Amino acid sequence: MTLNSMTRRGFGGIALGALAACAPRVPASNPDPQQVVAAPPFIEGYGPIFDAGYTLPAIPAEYTQGVNRRMTGIYIGEQPPGTIDVDPYSKFLYWIPEVGEAIRYPVGVGRAGLAFQGDGTIRLKRKWPGWTPTQNMIRREPEVYGPFRQGIPGGLRSPLGSRALYLYRNGRDTFYRIHGTNDLNSIGNSGSAGCIRMFNQDIIDLYERVPLETRMHVRGEAEALRVDPENFGRGIELPSVRLDPEDVYGEEALARDRPPDFDAVDPALETIEGGSLL
Repeated sequence: MTLNSMTRRGFGGIALGALAACAPRVPASNPDPQQVVAAPPFIEGYGPIFDAGYTLPAIPAEYTQGVNRRMTGIYIGEQPPGTIDVDPYSKFLYWIPEVGEAIRYPVGVGRAGLAFQGDGTIRLKRKWPGWTPTQNMIRREPEVYGPFRQGIPGGLRSPLGSRALYLYRNGRDTFYRIHGTNDLNSIGNSGSAGCIRMFNQDIIDLYERVPLETRMHVRGEAEALRVDPENFGRGIELPSVRLDPEDVYGEEALARDRPPDFDAVDPALETIEGGSLL
């Protein structure tokens, strides 16, 4: 058995095992109704999260089927430990903590021709970052990005989600980000303006692992085919999602949102510590 087949089988085996662990048990004949427990609507690692005063909803299990979820396995890429390795053709991001091992996350990537390739460095990390479209984005698709030229502050309305890692090259901002998203359908597909999207649960996990000055590598087509031909071309290309400015700047949108509170305590923990659940 080759290293490549061992690795792919290892990642796949983890996925199947995790899904099996979350599947409902097949009840015996004439079961006691009180003993039948429904399976949770999400898999482990993708449940609700309380963060900065917000309660992020769970990722429904339908979006994390098969390989489209976080896994740990044998790394078969060509980058050294301590690197973020992104394959935009298979829609995976790898964090390589040590030789031969990686945590693989599913991602959404930019449409063909819009994505960054090569090497850069993570120079900034932000929790609940705000977003402003670049001039290139506005010029390329004014009907999509023009209404948001004033920017969107960090919070539930921001398209960068709960976390963002900012990529620099030669000391300059590339305007290329790894960030969270609420557009669950984009994960495993391509269609964004060029950045790397992740489930909010995954970008929070990655954010805590990756230090500043981390090297980031984005595979080109030849490398992607050489390293992971099995998953090359995974996913479909989606059209740009057009936000209604009223959903961002309108009174109702403003009333639903609030600035992040990084000192907020999960109300569930306060209840437990107060003893009312005991």
